[in-house]
Amino acid sequence: MPYDLVIFDNDGVLVDSEPISNRLLAAYLTELGHPTSYEDSVRDYMGSAMHRIHDLVLERTGKRLPAEFDDEFHRRVFEAFARELRPVDGVVGVLEKLTAGEVPYCVASSGSHERIRVGHRTTGLDRWFGESRIFSAQDVGKGKPAPDLFLHAAERMGVAPARCVVVEDSPLGVRAAVAAGMDVYGFTRMTPAADLAEATRLFSDMSELTALLD
Repeated sequence: MPYDLVIFDNDGVLVDSEPISNRLLAAYLTELGHPTSYEDSVRDYMGSAMHRIHDLVLERTGKRLPAEFDDEFHRRVFEAFARELRPVDGVVGVLEKLTAGEVPYCVASSGSHERIRVGHRTTGLDRWFGESRIFSAQDVGKGKPAPDLFLHAAERMGVAPARCVVVEDSPLGVRAAVAAGMDVYGFTRMTPAADLAEATRLFSDMSELTALLD
């Protein structure tokens, strides 16, 4: 394998959470007087840390989201996760092969540590990701497209950025990986390939990833 570390995004790459999260985000923003469709949410907020949602709403409307927005949104999301969340098809097979081949991997997500853990416990992916493999935008204070999170993950895992590959499904994440000096494989299951054009490679089925990494 040409890489010493595989860095996975979480939402939409490990856990199939993007349809759930964007449906609920669109509904909540609309409820608060900021009309947002599911498609709007995917386009504008997919892959974002929470602070970016606040920033964009303020920039566009001149109004701040309520102080309880994050807590209430996560309450709704976690309730839905308990009912609906599943791992992305094929990702368990990828993790099995990386583990068998003793290839280091981790997750670096714009989501909070709590969100990552809840999603992993719900889907059974917690068996693959101990604390030392989990990194969040909370750790660095900046979400994607800033490269800080990926650089932090690489440093903590003891791998040079040029020896890392990132698996991402959002334009923000692809831009962050490129800015970090890492190769990035764009997962196009939910995102048009044109929106991930900066990626090193593109793929649409998670079962393809192991062969690409080889």
